[in-house]
Amino acid sequence: MSRKRITITINQSLINLLDETIDGAKIRNRSHAIEYLLSKSLLPQVAKAVILAGGQGIKMRPFTYEMPKSLISVKGRPILEHTIELLRENNIRDIVISIGYLGEKIRTYFGDGSRFGVKINYVEQGLNGEAGTGGALAAVRHLINDQAFIMMHGDVLADINLIDLMEFHRNQNKIATMALTTVKDSSPWGVVKLHGMEIKEFREKPKDNENLSRLINAGIYILEPNIFDYFPKRSKSFRLEKVVIPHLAEARQLAGFMFEGKWFDIGTPEIYERVIKEWPK
Repeated sequence: MSRKRITITINQSLINLLDETIDGAKIRNRSHAIEYLLSKSLLPQVAKAVILAGGQGIKMRPFTYEMPKSLISVKGRPILEHTIELLRENNIRDIVISIGYLGEKIRTYFGDGSRFGVKINYVEQGLNGEAGTGGALAAVRHLINDQAFIMMHGDVLADINLIDLMEFHRNQNKIATMALTTVKDSSPWGVVKLHGMEIKEFREKPKDNENLSRLINAGIYILEPNIFDYFPKRSKSFRLEKVVIPHLAEARQLAGFMFEGKWFDIGTPEIYERVIKEWPK
């Protein structure tokens, strides 16, 4: 992102307060502190989140015979409740949940969200999640204002600072930012090639596992509303990871945000067993 040098005069008391924000890591110096505070105050804020929670969770059977995967308990609370808490802690309180398979159980548990300190709207994506991630997101388009929004998968647990993710996205000037994590074997997930902060290539669940990057899609995004321009015009059922994300990478409109916190895509009983042992919250 291009920058220009400016000269400003500031009251000493404000300088003292400014210096208190400098920690040498997140805020490196006075210049960075001023840019950070101005961006938080002046740039459009992310205020809405979309959670995709409509899949059948076939690989999580027998757990998902009677409940949607996002209601499976971790540390005494549903996976989805952990996600909603993460959003609320980062001041995202306007949430749309895309539901499908056994979706009424999600609606019954969370209601309008007031019990959890948020506002929740629901959109049906089909009883069996047949719309795919792209079709599910397209179905909530009418609820998206003309601002960037967060999209998350309902079966993901992540220890991630969403404020940092949002600031990163604002500075990249891209249509989409994808949160990235690392794994030993990346082939079961969406694999990325990263150049600087830009994702140059995205491959969803590649069949070959030779020379693959260990960087993968964490299932958490910041998206600008013009992402819908990349959606197929006639199809109501498609996968975002297969149809849209690779095209964004080719168009140099996809940024990658790496984070180091714990991350789990709870897709199998084996991963769920690890979550029970390792998730700290």
